[in-house]
Parts: sequence; structure tokens; C-alpha cells
Amino acid sequence: MAAGALLLLAAAPTAVPAADANGNTLLPGPARSDTFLAPDVAFRLAATVESPDRVRLSWAIVPGYYLYQSRLKFSTTSPGMTLGKPELPAGDTKNDEYFGKQVVYHNGLIAHLPVAHAAGASALTLSVTYQGCAEAGLCYPPITKQFDLRLPAGAAAAGGSATGTGGNGGGGAFVSEQDRLARMIRTGSLAGIIATFFGIGLLLAFTPCVLPMVPILSGLIAGQGANVTTQRAFLLSLTYVLGMAVTYTVAGAAFAAAGHQVQAVFQQPWIILLFAALFIALALSMFGLYTLQMPAAIQERLASTSNRQRAGTFGGVAVMGALSALIVTACVAPALVGALLVIGQGGDVVRGAVALFAMSLGMGAPLLVIGTSAGKLLPRAGAWMDTVKQLFGALMLGVAAWMLARLVGDRWSLLLYCVPLAAVFVVLWRVQARGTGGRTLGRAVAVGAAVYAIVLGVGAARGGTDPLHPLAAPALAQAQELPFARVGSVDELDRAVQAAGRSGRAVLLDFYADWCTSCKEMERYTFSDPRVHAALMQLTLLRADVTANNADDQALLKRFGIFGPPTIAFYGQDGVERRNYRVVGYMKADEFAQVVARATSPGG
Repeated sequence: MAAGALLLLAAAPTAVPAADANGNTLLPGPARSDTFLAPDVAFRLAATVESPDRVRLSWAIVPGYYLYQSRLKFSTTSPGMTLGKPELPAGDTKNDEYFGKQVVYHNGLIAHLPVAHAAGASALTLSVTYQGCAEAGLCYPPITKQFDLRLPAGAAAAGGSATGTGGNGGGGAFVSEQDRLARMIRTGSLAGIIATFFGIGLLLAFTPCVLPMVPILSGLIAGQGANVTTQRAFLLSLTYVLGMAVTYTVAGAAFAAAGHQVQAVFQQPWIILLFAALFIALALSMFGLYTLQMPAAIQERLASTSNRQRAGTFGGVAVMGALSALIVTACVAPALVGALLVIGQGGDVVRGAVALFAMSLGMGAPLLVIGTSAGKLLPRAGAWMDTVKQLFGALMLGVAAWMLARLVGDRWSLLLYCVPLAAVFVVLWRVQARGTGGRTLGRAVAVGAAVYAIVLGVGAARGGTDPLHPLAAPALAQAQELPFARVGSVDELDRAVQAAGRSGRAVLLDFYADWCTSCKEMERYTFSDPRVHAALMQLTLLRADVTANNADDQALLKRFGIFGPPTIAFYGQDGVERRNYRVVGYMKADEFAQVVARATSPGG
């Protein structure tokens, strides 16, 4: 509005705009105020170096004021420096009376500016021009700020777009996995994106985050009864996978575009309790305590359709696939973050959504095989079919225990896992008592389940925390010795980083949540490793616990553009974040030790 409105008002013979004491133009309008903030107060700009080839520009915009996207300009006169295309968020659409539709930013703006520089060049003189207005009727003239920045060594000389897709970048610069994938989505071919993210999803299908879907889908197939055919099992499995993929894609794209953290939204205690109660109800139904079915009135309306086609339960299977997609948000992997980065930080929503959909299909591909095989291999009739159904009910109790474990301590989670194990024991012991087939194998598995449940109970009584090693001494003891200092807000973080810089120490910032299973894996298996533990003791260790997801937690996540824990950020002794070394998701001790060494080295 600013440039177009000022030109038109100046040209109109009957409209003479007023001006304030500082020469800023006052536009006519009923909401005009008599006092306005100085431009440096209304729009506070800060520039920081994120990595050897990336600069972060952040504006704090006072409510009632806004900046124009089209008025943003970036330039440099530094030799050997080339600026790439800035990465900007979507912004808000404003209908300008004189200049048409404009994209504006309210409350705040974070832009990421790629920088390529020749070997040996590190000094960057950056000029940033921006223009904004007050909603009450004043438009400021264009404002130009200049920053003298020094880029860390190691960035590769390159043009405005990235070249190559392998490794961690060229020229010795470390590029995190999520940034590499985000760059691929922005610049790669759609065919390459689909193939890559389908393969990543296929690998994710065998992680603990996705495995709970196996008993869910298998239980749905087994619940069809003895007459399920291979074709019907395949179609039901496909419906489940498509429901999961579509929901996962739409929800991920919507939340990323809106700037929300996908994990935190679906890890609220009441949502976890609701989902756990759903799986418990399904398990009890499979045990034969009651039958889940539609009300009679609805069944009558669907009767004629059911007679013509055997798809009466497809809608319910699709719903279960959608619910399962929400469960998967408990795990954040670099591939997911890469897609969400593109969507949430002003990239292409379509390309990011395509990557999410391809990854979802990859995660669902093994489920198609499992679901179809269940329809082919399960017996058509007999008591064994009921046993299989009840075993799937026990597996669903395991899913419920896995979800509820996020709300209780590790010690109590061991007792939760005793419940599905006890169910397995009861189901299989009843089979051998009836004298049906497979008595020896069934008795062995039943005894094994009972013994494991007892061991878990003993481990919980002794203070154990690891369900895979319940009798071992708590593996978190060494990790808990790490002197993490809690930071609960952006201001606390800034003060802690500045204090560390004055002491000449690098900083590790760990984003953690009680409901984050990968966070606990990092503590149990990575932070406790002797090499990692020794390296971390040389740093100032900060922890942002975002379990509550309150306003301060959300501000911290937004500050870093983070979609959920676990995420680990590193700061050098100069107080500048080494963004290209961010770690997202679980990382094994060997690899993490190397990242720590590189991120905190003087030349990092």
C-alpha cells in the first residue's frame, strides 16, 4: 500500500496528505491515530549468521503495524559474496485500495538468506531494505539497515542454487540431513523427490514409531472373520494406508503452513488418553466382551448398499488409518522436518506435500503386504481364528500401553507393558487347556510372556527404566549427571548463551519433552555413551523442556523454526548458532560424537 498509495495521493489535486513531525505520511482514514511509534521501535530488525552459507534476519513487529513482502530488498557490496533467493514465510494477504493484493507480515518475520562466497572470503556487508505501515493510517518511508557480518569458514563457493544431492555438501561444509532434504525438495525434480521420500518412508516403516500400526491393521483384518478373502484383505489394507497417507500429508502441510508444531498438538495428555482408550475398547471387543457395530437405524439404511458391495467397513478402516497417522506424529525424522521446513518457511506447499505423501506411502507399503498376507494365511474357520483375533487384541493393548507410557515415568511404563503380556499368557494358556493344535508352541510362548511380565515387574520394583533390559541398573543415571540448565523462554536462552560466550564455552541446546520417545532414547543410548558424555562435559548444556507446550515453549520452537523434539542446536563461543549442525531425531552415539566435535571446533 505504501508506495502505490503515496504516489496516487500525491497526484490527486484534491487530496493533500498530512505529515507528522518526522515527515512520515499520514493516510486518510477513520482509524487514524495521533501518535505513532518510531520506525525502529515498530520494526526491530536483527541479523545473525546461521551457518557458513546462511544468514537469519528477524523482525519483531509491534501489534498494529505490518511490513510489505514486496518491499524487502537484500544486497551486498562485499567482494566474492553472492546472495541467493531469500526464504520467506507465506505472510498475510491484504487488499490494498490502490495497489491491489499485497502480502504483509504482522507481529514478526523470520527470513533466511542463502550466501555463497569464494574461498577465503568471510566478511559480509549486508544491506537490508524494508517498508511498513501502521494500521491506523501512517506509512513509513523505506528503511535501510546495514550489517557487518563474518561468515564461518567452510562454505562452498556456489551459485544461488544447490548442486548435487549426495553427502553433506561440497567444499567441506557440513549440512544436516534435514537441510539437505529440504534443499532437495526445493530444487530437485518431482520424480526424484517421490522416489527418495518413498524410500525413506519404507525405512521408517521398520522403526518403533510405525510398528504399532502393524497390530492395528492386522486386528482390523482379523476382525473381518473367517470369510475374508485375499482381495478384500488387500482392499482393506489399501484403504487403511491411503487414509493414513492423506491425513498425514494434509495435517502435516496445514500445521507447517500455519506455523504449529505437529508433535505437540497431538501429544496433549487428553488426546493420548483418548487414543489409548480407543485401542483398549478395540482390544476388549476382540476378546469377545462385546461387539462393536453401527446403530440399527444406520445399518438398515446401509443394508441395500451392503448387499450390492462388500465395502461396508471400508469407512471405518479409513478412519483408523487417519488415527494411526496422528500416532506417527510422535516421531520426527529428518525427512519429515525437511518437508515441513519447505512448507513452513515460505517454500512450496505442493512440493512439500508431495514429499509427505510419498513418504507416507513408503511407510504404508509393508502394511499392504502384511494386511494382504493376513487375509491369505489366516485359517478360514475354527477355534484358532478366535485365538488369532484375541492375540491381536493383546497387541492393541500393547499399543495403548506404548501411548500411555508417554504420560508416566519410565519405571511405571514397565508395569504398563505387563498388561498385554498377561493377556498373551491368558489367551495362549486357554488354547493349550482346550487341547487344540499347536499346544507345545502355544505353551512355550505363554510361559515366555508370563516370565517377561514377571521380570518387568521385578525391574520396576528395583527402579529399572528400560523395558528391553528391565533388570539392568538404570541406564539414565549417567546421562542425568550431565549438568543441563533449564531455559524456559527466549530471554533466558539469550542470557545463557551470552554468559557462555563470555566464559569462552560453546553451547548445546537440547529440546526435550516427556512424551518424546526419541528424546528418551537419546538420553539412554547416546548421552550416556562415555565418549559423548566426555565431549558434552566441555560444553555449556542447556535444555528447553517443551512438554507443556505453553506460550514460552511455542516461542522457543518458533524462534528456531522447530517442529518438535528431539532437536539439538549448537552455539559457538561467539554466541552464533551453527545451524547446519542441528540434529533432528534420534542419532547413534558414534555419529553424534562426530557432530559434537565438528560443531564445537574453533573453525566450525
